[in-house]
Amino acid sequence: MRESGGLDRPGAAKGLLNLENAWAGYGNRKVVRGVSLTIERGEFCALLGLNGSGKTTLLKALCGLLPMEEGRCLVDGLDCTGFNEYKRARYISYIPQRYSKMQGVTVLDAVLMGRNPHLALFASPTVADRQQAKNLLDKMGIPQLAHEDFARISEGQKQLVILARTLLQDAPVMLMDEPDSALDFLNRHKMLSRVRQLIQDEGKAGLVTLHDPNFALAYCHRIFLLQEGQIIGQLSLAEAPKEEIWRCLTKIYGDIVMLEHEGKYMMLQA
Repeated sequence: MRESGGLDRPGAAKGLLNLENAWAGYGNRKVVRGVSLTIERGEFCALLGLNGSGKTTLLKALCGLLPMEEGRCLVDGLDCTGFNEYKRARYISYIPQRYSKMQGVTVLDAVLMGRNPHLALFASPTVADRQQAKNLLDKMGIPQLAHEDFARISEGQKQLVILARTLLQDAPVMLMDEPDSALDFLNRHKMLSRVRQLIQDEGKAGLVTLHDPNFALAYCHRIFLLQEGQIIGQLSLAEAPKEEIWRCLTKIYGDIVMLEHEGKYMMLQA
């Protein structure tokens, strides 16, 4: 299998991303318990659950930041479970809730870090890499920040920069842990719309955790419901009727009301 490019692999497992019977946690505390899920090419999926349900732990297990005690993670049929961080980053990108502080680094250089998994030892990003990084900053609506100190920009702007870095990384699987948390209302919609379109256009597999289920209802193709470290249901939003969506979401959120407008759904607390 190629380590870059289209990841064509005859006889690959179903779906671009396959997580099989994953168990993970901290010490003796099992947080993720026997989770399996599949995400197809071009699918943008949400992982919903209350605080403490294991959403962040599951993403960390998927991208290798937290070792899985059992199970495996496959990208287009290739088992990435035992890969080192550098090699895994060619296949799976991850936007955490909190990212490391970078002092004295320009915004453009922060974005260019996304190319690191694809560079040889001691190699530097190419002129084409730099131009692509600038283009991504333009797509994020922040081209004017290219030469600003990353540490001095706003938290919302930092999240857009980290998203641009992730897009430059160009891994076939994108994992995002509340990437909209520091963004205002309009930028949340813009970011999720851009991510969904990119995943569809480039045939990637995307999984995002969101606090607000209404953003998942508006932008995601499918929703996985996580409770106490286990998947308790999933929804295909293009196929599920309003009653089924309501019934599944009540398992997580309790007494709710579902509204429908022009084929889109919104959840309100009853």
